[in-house]
Amino acid sequence: MKIIKTKSFWLAAIMTLICAVAGILLAKLPYVNLIGALVIALLLGIAMQLTPSSLRAEAKGGMGFISNKFLRLGIILLGFRLNLQKLADAGIKTILVAAIAVTGTIFLTYWLSKKFGAEDELAILSACGCGICGAAAVMGVSPQIETNDEERKRENEVLAVAVVCVMGTVFTLLEIALKPVLGLSNSQFGIVAGGSLHEIAHAVAAGGAFGEASLDNALIMKLSRVLLLAPVALIVGYWYQHRLVKESAEEHTKKPGKLPIPWFLGGFILTSILGTFLPFSASFLDALVQAAYVFLGMAMAALGVSVNFKVIFKRGGAVFGAAVISSICLLVFMIIMSKLFF
Repeated sequence: MKIIKTKSFWLAAIMTLICAVAGILLAKLPYVNLIGALVIALLLGIAMQLTPSSLRAEAKGGMGFISNKFLRLGIILLGFRLNLQKLADAGIKTILVAAIAVTGTIFLTYWLSKKFGAEDELAILSACGCGICGAAAVMGVSPQIETNDEERKRENEVLAVAVVCVMGTVFTLLEIALKPVLGLSNSQFGIVAGGSLHEIAHAVAAGGAFGEASLDNALIMKLSRVLLLAPVALIVGYWYQHRLVKESAEEHTKKPGKLPIPWFLGGFILTSILGTFLPFSASFLDALVQAAYVFLGMAMAALGVSVNFKVIFKRGGAVFGAAVISSICLLVFMIIMSKLFF
């Protein structure tokens, strides 16, 4: 870990920590909370591109370390938010509805993105972001995708995050506006919000607009989707590895593939278990979750500093179009499920 001792790391750490903390604080403001702390940190990281090029060049090596290692640490700590007992108490129907919603949204978004001309990596990142939990899902799945073009991968990560941010924000406002005409109780609306909105921040903003029952159900349904982050990332990793092995065989190469070992996803599951069954205080768990958002925010800011947006704007149409259609389908599905089963 020599990089930890270098000026590059500490400079990058200070720059990204400012973005992460500012993102958390700004996300507490009315209306701004619809965007979410992680996306704000990403935007502030993009704004860091206006700093002197010499400063960014000095911090470049540290940025790569933070966007990689701090991302994994943040995902691990985020597991403390996932209370498995609450999910069990909510009943098997909540988990089943979440599983169907996540699976259907991922497949539909991926298929539409490919139909509209998006490249494979961008399509799967956007699909997982829309299907599971927004930016955290994009960044959780991305390490499972092997690539030789890291710059292209960073562009795909940022574009996928942008997709889920825009879709989630638009649909948060849309669902709040539609609630009076949908004939949903507050509890049912919470199920819809948690099951159809992309970021945890979006589900909290929409569910919280109609009281405690709505907010509680929104969080339970949303966390039921978050629970699927680990298995989806494992499946994506296995799928990509299988494809690499197949492509190598077709090219008559002997390069052996190695199965992905997502230790950070194992950590995510472990912290979920610890947070559920050990007698931690609520304030201590909140502190751990806040630490998770600090580390994730730093990773997002590091991503924003290094991304090339000129390239991204040229490739965004396909996934945005796919996300619009799949988000509408997901909303309709959750409205039907809420009326039938909740």
